[in-house]
Amino acid sequence: MASARAARYSRHGGPEVLEIVEVPLPEPGPGQVRVAVRAAGVNPIDWKLRRGFRGAAPDGPQGTGMELAGTVDALGPGVRGLRLGDPVYGQVAPGAVATHAIAEADALAPKPDDLTYEEAAALPVAVETARRALRDLGVEEGETLLIHAVAGGVGLAAAQLALARGVTVIGTASERHHDFLRGLGVRPVAYGEGLERRLPPSVDRVLDASGRDELELSVQLTGDPDKVITIADRDGAQRLGVRFSTGDGAAAAARALREAPHVRLPVAEVFPLERIADAHRRSEEGHFLGKLVISTAQT
Repeated sequence: MASARAARYSRHGGPEVLEIVEVPLPEPGPGQVRVAVRAAGVNPIDWKLRRGFRGAAPDGPQGTGMELAGTVDALGPGVRGLRLGDPVYGQVAPGAVATHAIAEADALAPKPDDLTYEEAAALPVAVETARRALRDLGVEEGETLLIHAVAGGVGLAAAQLALARGVTVIGTASERHHDFLRGLGVRPVAYGEGLERRLPPSVDRVLDASGRDELELSVQLTGDPDKVITIADRDGAQRLGVRFSTGDGAAAAARALREAPHVRLPVAEVFPLERIADAHRRSEEGHFLGKLVISTAQT
C-alpha cells in the first residue's frame, strides 16, 4: 500500500509529543486534491493547538501545519481548473507538515514562478490574516496604522498591504529588525519600557499581532476600541471591548493570495521534516524575522 510521511501527535504537550509516522497515502474526495507537499509553514496556532490552548484533547493522531506549497498529485471528483503537476500553495486543515496532504481545490492558488516552494509556504495564513484585519479595521489612504509585532509574518504582510494603499505604517519590533523594516517603508519602534513615549501621541488604527498586553495603550492612542483589532490577545480584547479577529477560511486565503501577489515574507529558517519539534520550539521562542518553514524534501 502506498504511504506518506506526516508529523502527528496523539496527546497535548510540548514539542516532544510530535513524531514523524508512516500513514496511508490520503485520497482526495469530491472537490479536493492531493498535494505532494514541498514545504509547509509554521504558525503560532500550530503549537497552541498542540499544547491544548485551543480545543479538546485529541481523540486520535492529529496532524499539524495549516499552509503548504507543492504540486497537485491527485484530483478528486468534480475538480476543474487544476491539473496534475500544477505548482500550488494555500491553506489547509491541520496536516500540512507531511509529504502528501489533502486540500480543497478552491483553497489553492497557482504558485508564482518567482517564489520558491519555501517562500510560497510562508504566505497563505499571514496574507489572509493581514488582509482580513485591515479590511475589518477599515484602514484608509492617508491614515497612520500601528502594527504590534510588525516583524512577524502577519505584521509584515499587513505592513506591505497597508503601504500599497498609501497608509503610513509604524511598527513595534526588536531593534535588530529595524533596518529591514525601514527598507520596506515602515517606521520601527523598539519594544520595552517607555514604549508609550516612543510612539506618536495618536494613531488612526492599530493591529495587534503581538499579544504582549499592549491593547490598553493602543486604545488610549486611538481613543476608540473599535479602531483596534487583535489576532493574539483574546482575553484582552474581551476586557477592553476590542475586536478579536479569527480566520475567514482556506478559500479566503486563496483569494487573498491571488489579490496580493506582491506580498513577500523573509524565511527566517527552514527545518527538515524530521526536525518539526525543533521548528515548534523556535516558533514558541519568537523574535525572528518573517516565517519558519518545514521542507519535506527527503534527506
